[in-house]
Amino acid sequence: MKPLPVREADVVVIGAGAFGCSTAYHLAAHGAGRVVLLDKGHPGEGSSARAAGLFKMVQADETLTRLSRRSAEIVAGFEATTGVELPVRRSGSILAARTAAHAELIRSELSQSRSWGVELEAVDGAAVKRLAPYLEPEGFEIALHVPGDIFVEEPATLVSAFLRAGAARGVAVEGRTPAIGLRSEHDRVTGVITTRGEIACRTVVDAAGAWAAFVGDQARVAVPVATVRHELAITEPIAGIAPDLPITRIIDASAYLRPARGGLMVGGFEPDPLAFAPPLDQAWTIADLPIDPAVPAQMAAGVEPNAPLLSDAPYCEVRGGLFTMTPDGRFLAGPVPELEGFWLNTGCNGSGFSFAAAIGEALAAWITTGAPPLDLSTLAPARFAGQRFGKRELIDLGVWQYANYYTPPELATATGAVVGASPLATA
Repeated sequence: MKPLPVREADVVVIGAGAFGCSTAYHLAAHGAGRVVLLDKGHPGEGSSARAAGLFKMVQADETLTRLSRRSAEIVAGFEATTGVELPVRRSGSILAARTAAHAELIRSELSQSRSWGVELEAVDGAAVKRLAPYLEPEGFEIALHVPGDIFVEEPATLVSAFLRAGAARGVAVEGRTPAIGLRSEHDRVTGVITTRGEIACRTVVDAAGAWAAFVGDQARVAVPVATVRHELAITEPIAGIAPDLPITRIIDASAYLRPARGGLMVGGFEPDPLAFAPPLDQAWTIADLPIDPAVPAQMAAGVEPNAPLLSDAPYCEVRGGLFTMTPDGRFLAGPVPELEGFWLNTGCNGSGFSFAAAIGEALAAWITTGAPPLDLSTLAPARFAGQRFGKRELIDLGVWQYANYYTPPELATATGAVVGASPLATA
């Protein structure tokens, strides 16, 4: 095994998925000095490359709304800013509900999102059919059109674009290099130990995705996440599916649809997801994750009355990755209080891909200037300071957050929800 060519850095980012690649690129763009990006496997080939690629302007609060809008701006303007190609579909979206409780949730989101500057409007069935011809809107209690929503056709292209732009700005990218330990002195990070040698540094960002808790363990920092499998399917090409048709989210089915490779992508949040702890075996990758085609088929069955083209369309691909779910369904983004120089960028909670650009930018600004560019206190790792979650408790909390992704608060409470948990609708 070849020794590392770099032994000193200003910042080491662990994990080359969307979170890590964005953070490393933005650190270099902000003049952070020598930035090293490590990955246990091949950079860019983890869960991020298997994402749905969706960006959503309608969010649960103002901080998330600002971040989601900023992420879309960065991604849509990435080629103009960096010279690195990144194809983006400016599709807009339909957000729909077929039950009264879910419709009320959408009405609430309509009002608050407008107050936060999001462009959107309620539309009738005729407008839905005109905007998204693959939909049959019968049974929709409410539908919104959100013109600012976008998607990345092939999610792997976003990760590779950040990698290329980062490398052009001096980021040293080292794949097949697991981080197996951290050095610290007097509660301050001093270095990273890898299978190929050590790197002296004063700042480490844990963006290791499914292995974020393992990296935290090496720093004696608890990273409260549980890993839960998410799956989606892409059909064979279907006549009439244009590449720029809108995304659709039918929230009472916890499902989403979008054009993909001439067909339709379908995915969602099943009520009984698989909690899966990835092996620490260095040879194991996300490609080894067991996939169950029945999961996206279940999602498709739930929306087929409104998307009948799915009924006879065979799948050309079924894929999946691991979501990192936090106990309260919010990102972990910022410094940890117990170890100076150690930062977290994890807890994707089903939407990390679409927020990665903005969160990476915000953390890079914070690391280099000493202050965050916006209030990120609701995402601070410090919110869990003093709390200790057992392994089973973390899994139960994470599974609950996943299964209740689009559940209206009053229904979530009625199901005996975990105390302190709050449902999201962010994908």
